[in-house]
Amino acid sequence: MEGHSGKLIFGKLGGVDILAMQGRFHFYEGYSMKEVTFPVRVMYELGIKTLFVSNAAGGMNPKFQIGDLMIITDHINFFPEHPLRGKNFPTGPRFPDMHETYDKKLIQLAADIAREKKIRVTYGVYIGLQGPTFETPAEYRMYHLLGADAVGMSTVPEVIVAHHCGIRTFGISVITDLGGFDKPVEVSHEEVQEAANAAQPFMTEIMREMIIRSEKVESQKKKSYNTDHPTEGWK
Repeated sequence: MEGHSGKLIFGKLGGVDILAMQGRFHFYEGYSMKEVTFPVRVMYELGIKTLFVSNAAGGMNPKFQIGDLMIITDHINFFPEHPLRGKNFPTGPRFPDMHETYDKKLIQLAADIAREKKIRVTYGVYIGLQGPTFETPAEYRMYHLLGADAVGMSTVPEVIVAHHCGIRTFGISVITDLGGFDKPVEVSHEEVQEAANAAQPFMTEIMREMIIRSEKVESQKKKSYNTDHPTEGWK
């Protein structure tokens, strides 16, 4: 996987157990959707409750700048194969509702953290495509007319499966290039990586704080629950 090291990392962040994928499978590499989303199935079996996804994306919103962090509020699935096609897994219903695919409370938490730390963030809809070609100027314009603000070649399949499993999801895109405007902008894989690396520390800071603060909220809930039900721990 070019640009991805393909490692699975177990560790702790702020005392919280985390599982990190350093790289992912892509549909354009020839994998099936079941193979692309298999790591999410594994995460579910390991007890993962919240999924944080990130990607490099091309921006189509004229307000965006290269290096912006776009918090994903929704997505459009333009992949030719659906990740839930076939026999339904018992982790969710045959026809899952997709009204809040990206958790609103997590989006608000990210917004609060970005404001506190004075990190510029934008918000928008991500459209997922097969790839591996970058988009033509006409395609950029078309996808923006369809309601998308950023375009990429990942994320959507994994998020759909995570949602089907009942896993809360938060997504963020690094805007690594811009397209669909009056002046054509050429882009290379190296330039995408360079822009992503420059924005990574800010994205990491937001996600780190989200994980730590989310865990604190969960711990407070457990303490409150145990106070209300003092015999619960003895069952």
